[in-house]
Order: sequence, then structure tokens, then C-alpha cells
Amino acid sequence: MNWYEKLNKYFPVEEMKSKEHMETLLTEKGDVYHKDEGPHHVLMYAEFNTFLFIDYVWVSSQSRGQGIGHKLMDKLKRRNKPIILEVEPVDYDDTDSEKRLHFYKREGFAHAQYIDYNRRSLATNEETPMEILYWSPNNESEETIYEQMKKMYKTIHTYKDEVFYGEKYQPVDEVLSYDESRTADDILGSLTERA
Repeated sequence: MNWYEKLNKYFPVEEMKSKEHMETLLTEKGDVYHKDEGPHHVLMYAEFNTFLFIDYVWVSSQSRGQGIGHKLMDKLKRRNKPIILEVEPVDYDDTDSEKRLHFYKREGFAHAQYIDYNRRSLATNEETPMEILYWSPNNESEETIYEQMKKMYKTIHTYKDEVFYGEKYQPVDEVLSYDESRTADDILGSLTERA
């Protein structure tokens, strides 16, 4: 099984980029978009001057618990930049989504409280709410994380989208919003609605 098949088998269709999209990012945006692949893992990530974005992480189920995920995170953390990623809200019927969240918590990732992220999947044409997690070596503000996430969305997610999918993704301001006035109750309510 090649790297794309591994990712495609593991991630929901609404979260997957096409193989052509990812291969084009690797060749045309090779200074930013990278693949780290081994026999038991695939890590797709973008490295910008001021932050990193993890697009996909896959660790084979046979090798889970062997510290591969921790080593991959450690490797990225050594670059001393904020690391941002998006995850689907916890689905309590899907133990993988809970395990993923626990893993990132153990790795020191925080849940963005004021960033709302909801995009329409071109694969399913459905709204796909996602949570933003981030690790910050220098206590960057959530507003900074939000600005970095917007840059990533425009540079990576929507790169040549019309070529690969026949239509464009929504503009960044429709997908991402930042609201410091959100209360813990608002956040809890939106997480409960999604679960």
C-alpha cells in the first residue's frame, strides 16, 4: 500500500485531499509542503517561516503504542515554532477520535477556544466542522494561531482547488472566524452539538 492509500483508508472522505492535489503540493510547493514517510507512518505537513501545520498523521495500528507518534511530534517541536492541526470533534462512538485527542493532549497541544472552523467538503458537499489544536513554544496568542491558520488555508487547502475538484473551496473568511467573546458555555455547546 502506498502512502496515499494508507491516508485514504484511515481519514474520512470529507477530510481527504485528492492524490493529485497532494502530489502537486509536494512538487510545486515543495519548499513548504512535506512528506515524512516510514514503514509504519506517514506525516504530511507544511512548514512556514513562523509556524508548522500538520495536514495528516497516520501510524499503522500494529505499531501504535511504540512511540512513533511522539517521535514525529518531537521532531517538529524541535523547530521551535507553533504547530497547528485540525481534528474532527470527538465522536464518542469512534474510539479513534478519543484516542487522537488524548494523544495530542499528552503532547502538550491546546484546544483553540476562540477559533471556529467549519468548511464545506467538496467531496460530500456537507459542512464539516473541525477543531483547531495547537502547540506553542512561546505562548503565541490564539489570535496569532488564527492568522497562521488563515494563511495555511489559503496556501495549502485551496491551492489549485478548482483544477483538482472542479470548484473552489469557500473563501477563508467564510470558513474561519475568531471570537474572543465566546464563553466556555458557547464552546461546550458547540462541541456537544457536533458530537
